[in-house]
Formats: sequence, C-alpha cells, structure tokens
Amino acid sequence: MSVRPLGLDGAVTHALSVLCRDCLAETQPAGHPARCRACGSPRLVTHVERGSLTVAHVDCDAFYAAVEKRDNPELRDKAVIVGGGTRGVVATCCYVARTFGIRSAMPMFKALKACPDAVVVPPDMAKYAAVGRQVRALMHDLTPLVEPLSIDEAFLDLTGTQRLHGATADKVLAAFARRIEADIGITVSIGLSYCKFLAKIASDLDKPRGFAVIGRAEARDFLKGQHVGMIWGVGQVTQDKLAADGYRLIGDLQRAEETDLMRRYGMEGSRLWRLANGIDTRVVSPDHETKSISSETTFDTDVKDLESLTRTLYALCEKVSARLKVAELAGATITLKLKTSDFKSRTRARALNEPTQLATRIFEAARELLAKEATGTAFRLIGVGAGSLVSSENADHGDLADTRIGRDKATEKAMDTLRDKFGGAAVVRGIAFRPSERKKP
Repeated sequence: MSVRPLGLDGAVTHALSVLCRDCLAETQPAGHPARCRACGSPRLVTHVERGSLTVAHVDCDAFYAAVEKRDNPELRDKAVIVGGGTRGVVATCCYVARTFGIRSAMPMFKALKACPDAVVVPPDMAKYAAVGRQVRALMHDLTPLVEPLSIDEAFLDLTGTQRLHGATADKVLAAFARRIEADIGITVSIGLSYCKFLAKIASDLDKPRGFAVIGRAEARDFLKGQHVGMIWGVGQVTQDKLAADGYRLIGDLQRAEETDLMRRYGMEGSRLWRLANGIDTRVVSPDHETKSISSETTFDTDVKDLESLTRTLYALCEKVSARLKVAELAGATITLKLKTSDFKSRTRARALNEPTQLATRIFEAARELLAKEATGTAFRLIGVGAGSLVSSENADHGDLADTRIGRDKATEKAMDTLRDKFGGAAVVRGIAFRPSERKKP
C-alpha cells in the first residue's frame, strides 16, 4: 500500500514506476495496474517519490504472537493472546484475536470475555529476545543507522546506501521484508518517508505485511484530516487540553501560527506545529537514549510468600536481561516495583557498583530490595527495571575483588546460545522451579 501518490503540483501522477514486493520487478506502466505484470501479485508499491525516500520505520507484526504461531503450527488459524493469567493483561495478540476487539494492555478477563475460544500463551521473553536479535542483525546488513525503539521495531536511515546495495531504499526494504519471512518466519510492516515522524505513521497504515509511503508532496494534505492523537507524545490528557482550545484535528494545528501555539504550550507548541506541518529534523541515531528497561507481572491472586515472590522476581530479571542484551545496553540502577492488594504502589531502587546486563546481577540487587518489603504484605503486582542505561561495552568488567564476574558472564552466554538455538525453555535455572519441582523423584 502507498498513500495516494501525488505529483509535485498536487495532481495524481499516472506514469509511475511500480515495484512488486513479491518478485521485486519494476515496471513503467501507464495508469495503476492492479497486479504485477511479472508474477501477478497485487502487492505493489506505486509512489512518485518512492525512489528518493530513505527514512524507514520497521515494525514486526504482532511480534510475540507471530513467534508463537511460527513455533506451533496448530495455532496458525486460531486467536492467540500472549499474556498473563486472569488478572494479568494482554501483552500482544494476533490479528485474528484483534477482530474480536482484543488489544494490547487489555485486562485478560475482558479479552477472554470478548473471545472465550482464544488460546492464551504465557510470554517467553528469552525466545522473543533471540528472534529480536535475528531481526536486528538483518537490519544492520542494510545500514549502520539503525535506531531501536523496542525489541520489535526500529528506525532505519538508508541514505547513501544505494551504491552499496545497487538499489534504492524502497527496493532494499522490500527485499528485507521477504528475507524476514523466509529466514525467520515472521512478518514486518514498513513505513517509508523523508522523516521519522511520518515513517512511523506509514508503517501502521497497511498492517500486516504492509509497505506504505508518505512523501513530501502529500504530507500536509495527509495529516490535516487526522486526529491530533496521531502525533507522537500526544496522549489522552493532551488531546483533551488541545480539544478544549479548539485543536481536534492536525489541520487545526496547521492553520494556527507557531508563535500562538508557543504562547499557549511553550516549546511543546512549537513541536506540535512543526510535526503537524510534516517538519521533523530528528536524525536516525544508533545511540538513541532509552531511559529504562523493565518487566512486570500481575498475579492471579495476591501473593505474600517471599519464596513465591522471589521465584517470580527471577523470571522478570531474566526478561529484563534479555531486553538489555538485544538493545546492547546495561543498567547501573535496579528498581523494584510492588503493588499491594489495595493498589498502592511501592518503588525501591539501588545503584550498582558497576552497570550490568546479567540476569544474576540484576536479581541479586532486586532480591535485596524485595527482602525488605516482603514482610507479610500481600502483593498483586511485582516488577523490576534497569535504569541509568549505558552501552554494554561499559558493563560487567568486574575488579580484583569480583572473582565471580567471569563465571557469571560465561554461564549466561552459554545459556543464551542454547536458548537461541533450542528456544527459551531450553535452559532454566533451579530458582525458577517451585519447591515440589526441585525435589528428586
């Protein structure tokens, strides 16, 4: 899919080069063919600017659910929800489940009420992290300018890579999407534009297996009819405030003076005006700053037993560790999050002597924090996060007094290798088992 192709004068352009996303053939037909003349595929990209645009946003389609369906063909045509128990939330769901109105962050009981036949799969973050690393590696084959946003999405800038690949960015990205499907077994959607703001919007226009293009010529016309909530960072509170001031559509912001918006909203007003007009000068940066990486879970029933809390905490630490490794980051601060049965939150943090991305080190710090809080109080939620992030190159070096660091790193590297090859459940530490499961037969 492409946004309606426009010529520089605003008129629809008919004599456009057409790219087939399945066979990668390019043709110069008259009009807009419904199918590729070479292979018959309807998956065509037709846009007057497609050969000159180089900023892309790549987003894996229903990532966790797609990985689960790949690994279990019996789930292929079923509604699949990845998430916690009856008191948990939906982490993600497949597109079949979405037809029932299920969405990410929806309480699990509501999701199952909407689709009682859905198959619920508990998250396997180690497995997803391994797949994420595979996708990221293929991104780096295209360009060094890869800016990860999460485990399953990233910005790419392919400026200057045409000579290297012998093809324009759109064709390189179409080939990349085919390779992801063939080599990894999941699908991605791609948005292509001249800036990050519009590339991210475009990637959501044609899901799943999408490829949408938003060029400079039609950017303002495309944006003017969209709700202000489409602008990055404009949540419900900001939407309500803008609506009260008469700004419901992006076009309302376009018609305003930048200085007037600045008087109302400060520098945020300038940002809103610029994005509303398709102006985004942010560069794709591999050094994009992520403030923290965390994981949490809501229990089916409140838990006050320290051993049960500790066992769950370790599993969360492994998830945080996996995400840090995918992002090539390490945390210098560990934060424990707890929520009591009356929904009151407790947050405790500890600074480490040295940044780490190792699950064992994250767990050691978090366990000490937990021991001080788990004194008989029942908790409905527990979470752990790593903050004060730095590059993984600056982590886990140890010193003369730290004689375990080499062994810890080697152990986790071996575990990660086995999980990459055989799946997240290939290696499980003893602490992850319940007491009855640890007894010898």
